[in-house]
This record gives sequence, structure tokens and C-alpha cells, in this order.
Amino acid sequence: MIPLFLWILSPHFPWHGPDGTQEITASVLFVLASITDGLDGYLARKRGQITTMGMLLDPLADKIMVTAALIQLVAYNPEVVKVWIAVVIIAREFLISGLRSIASSEGFTITASELGKLKTVVQIASVVSAILAHGWDHWQIGVVVIPVKWYAVAAIYFTVVVSIISALDYFVGFWKKIDHASEGRRKAAVLSRGKSARLT
Repeated sequence: MIPLFLWILSPHFPWHGPDGTQEITASVLFVLASITDGLDGYLARKRGQITTMGMLLDPLADKIMVTAALIQLVAYNPEVVKVWIAVVIIAREFLISGLRSIASSEGFTITASELGKLKTVVQIASVVSAILAHGWDHWQIGVVVIPVKWYAVAAIYFTVVVSIISALDYFVGFWKKIDHASEGRRKAAVLSRGKSARLT
């Protein structure tokens, strides 16, 4: 869905204009991509069909989708998605991927925390609201006025805050596990040297 999403938010999309077709189409596609991603993971866990390839491709696809959306939104709606915001959020994704890679090489895993799950939900909401804010400053439904652009800005900044906090949470969890793994290796090495000394 990523190439299609990028094409919809590009100037080459044939139905762009003041009617909001471009924004609504892109928002619906992004939400569908997010739902199918969550459904895919749920079905894999429920049916016991978790594979090594799936464990590699699923988070990679998530990160590419979010990265692509943020980079496109920097050009599409720079009033809401600033360059530094995209850099912070994308850097966080790279950091967590790096930590998970190191954890895997050390023989343990870093599972998604509650903060990480919250970050995902907030991220989806912020991307969709930033897309819609390109077409509308506000919606008026009868006497009710919904400040679309204000919500988009608030959601983006909230995403930055949650991304940073969840990154710190992941890092603390990683540090505890890597420290524990290192301690285990040190004890194993001491025991091994002790056995060697007794044998000689």
C-alpha cells in the first residue's frame, strides 16, 4: 500500500482539489493499512503461524509505512509536520530496531510495551489528522466547530512526546536485560575456568 499512499498524496494524483477527495482517500488507505497490519499480527498469533520471516517483515513494513508517511507529510503539509518532528520520530524507530537487533543477537527479545502500543495508536491518529488538516482548517457540523488543524498539530506534538518516552522505556528495559545477559555470561565463564582448574 505504500507506493499507492505516496502517489495519492503527490501532485500527480488526478483528483486533488478543494473537495478533499485526495485527503480522504489517503486517510482511508492509511487507516486500512494500519488495521490490516494489526489483524495480520492477531491472526498469526491466534493460529500459531508466527514465522521468522513474518517477525522480520512485519515491524519493517510498519516502520517503512510510518517513515514514508512522515516524509511525504513534510512536503504535503509542512505547517503541521515540521522536518525536525519527522527526524525525531523516524530516529526513534531506527533506535528501537537497533536495540531489537542487538537483543536478538544476545539471545533475548524486547516485546512491545504498553507505551509502544500507545505510540502506534497516537502515530496513526496524528498522520491521519495531518492529512485531513491539509484540506480543512476546521469542520462545522451545525453549531459545532471541530478545529481539524489544531487537533492535527496537538496530535503530532503528542506523538513526539510519546515517541521519546517510549524510546526511553524500551532502552531501560533493554539495558536491564543486556546487563542480566552479561552477568550470566560472566558467571558461566567463571564456572568454566573453575572446572578447568580442577581438571588440571
